[in-house]
Amino acid sequence: MMKSVKYMMAAVLAGLIALPAAAEEVRFAKQLQINNLPSMIVEHDKLFEKHAAELGEPDLTAVWLTFANGGAAVDALISGNVEFVSAGLTNFGVLWSRTKGQVKGVTGVGGVALPLLTRNPHVKTLADFGPNDRIAVPTVKVSNQAVMLSMALDKLYGPEGRTKLDQQTVQLGHSDALQALLNPQHEVNSHFSTPPYSILALKNSSVHKVMDTNELFGEPLNSNIMFAMPATHDGHPVAVKAIIAALDEANEMIAADPEKAADLYLQISGDKIEKADVVALLADPGTIFSTKPQGTLKVIQYMADSGLIPMRPEAMEDLYYPEIAARQGS
Repeated sequence: MMKSVKYMMAAVLAGLIALPAAAEEVRFAKQLQINNLPSMIVEHDKLFEKHAAELGEPDLTAVWLTFANGGAAVDALISGNVEFVSAGLTNFGVLWSRTKGQVKGVTGVGGVALPLLTRNPHVKTLADFGPNDRIAVPTVKVSNQAVMLSMALDKLYGPEGRTKLDQQTVQLGHSDALQALLNPQHEVNSHFSTPPYSILALKNSSVHKVMDTNELFGEPLNSNIMFAMPATHDGHPVAVKAIIAALDEANEMIAADPEKAADLYLQISGDKIEKADVVALLADPGTIFSTKPQGTLKVIQYMADSGLIPMRPEAMEDLYYPEIAARQGS
């Protein structure tokens, strides 16, 4: 027995017998939101591992880390605690500019129409907001909602009107903003929201929608983007190809079986909304699940034109790595 062990060790050292390769982990940052549903399905069904194996790396595995917000996920990317981040488009735009275009988008993920809600019965359009109204957004100036509000004002009043509601805009997380919106005594009477908070809010008869981002753009906006540092993209080509293929497969499943996709979303997210509401959201014209980014270039160009970031992208190739830029998104 001892001789056989010694022979095996000698053979290994001589390269005659290969030891099993250690599994290589790739860390992904995610948020449990409906516009990140494809990533949830990729994790649940182990689609990343499936496609990595098909690409010749069966020991490549994904570790999915949940973050409360996009800012925390971006911090994890910068500090080297994750390789890929799935977060809001405007968070990506800020980081892209801060790194002078080094960090780029790997793939689109998804997007839903973001509604601007109010309990002020006199506010029917964006022009009706007055000095006593208070509009909650997740982060002032740079969140998806804050940028979309600025873009809507620009569309209504021109560039000089971009900041017209800055004094009425306050920073609140979505959960706190929902509670404020439903409290008739709270000074915050409006919320630029997102599902599921908007779904819950609109079940209250005192709340109505003023506008949403689908009306602003005239098409669905891929507002959730996956991005990575250049070292990750260049050093892990199989991981890049595998996650794009995995998201493509997840998107096909959502389109083919929205009932199953809704069940998975409720199971994973723990959201306390009705399945019918999720199915309706998946069928909404403002919802998109696609690896090919849509509408993203114009948003980040607007961020530059309005002074939120110092760099301006001129083409998709400026924002995205070649694998997705070649798909001719927008």
